[in-house]
Amino acid sequence: MRGYTLPQGNVQISFSGGRTSAYMLHQILAVNGDFGERVQVVFSNTGREMTDTLDFVQECASRWGVKIVWVEDAERVAGKPLFDVVSHNSASHNGEPFSRLIRRKKACPDQSKRFCTEHLKILPARRYLMSLGWKEWANAVGIRADEPHRLKPSPDKRVTKWYPLEDVTVETVTKFWKAMPFDLNVTKGLGNCDGCFMKSEATLAALARDYPERHKWWEDQEAAASALTKSPNGARFRDQYTRAELGKYVRRQGDWIFDTQDALCQADHGECTG
Repeated sequence: MRGYTLPQGNVQISFSGGRTSAYMLHQILAVNGDFGERVQVVFSNTGREMTDTLDFVQECASRWGVKIVWVEDAERVAGKPLFDVVSHNSASHNGEPFSRLIRRKKACPDQSKRFCTEHLKILPARRYLMSLGWKEWANAVGIRADEPHRLKPSPDKRVTKWYPLEDVTVETVTKFWKAMPFDLNVTKGLGNCDGCFMKSEATLAALARDYPERHKWWEDQEAAASALTKSPNGARFRDQYTRAELGKYVRRQGDWIFDTQDALCQADHGECTG
């Protein structure tokens, strides 16, 4: 397992809460054993993760005997950016960090301005690591061999991206979890932020049908942003439709749209990653 040997110096292991990043963590643990303080496993909670995702993060930590630090973007004090270290019990469950970000930016993020990834995932983790006195470090990110479009260098000179899953495919990860005594129990497509604008229209429509209360949160954020911005595009997560329009379409048309290939766009533009 040569790809999982830790680099020299400080190492951040970005744990998204999904199966692939959990697989990466397990394999790194298998090769390197006790991490010590130079390695920090960090999970950035946006508040829009499914409850089962949060349970999965906690179970990975418990079963594998590894410390996973939970961080969130925090309320500003005197305008200064802050982070909170939270836990399975105290983590936000209703998108509170995300709501604060939308109000601070006076706009919804979308496919062309993905500021939520930066402010809710990357920066809280980075601020935590800097609070430990870290000056530079490697960041392990769970991107598989079948996801080359997601490989990106770090814009921060302090951080070197490390992609240990360079020869791992989704089939490898699936086989791994079938052999494990526990798994991530979320409906396909609902990993990471439940209603992420990078997900397909079909996935977002399924959220509106199966979890209307979770879909409504996204409607409410667009309504809040609409009162804060003069730009129509700033008040929606997707250019093509508002979440209210999507919800009405799902309720009006019924289940047939999920069984008809052309009724909903199936293209998935990728989920948020840290």
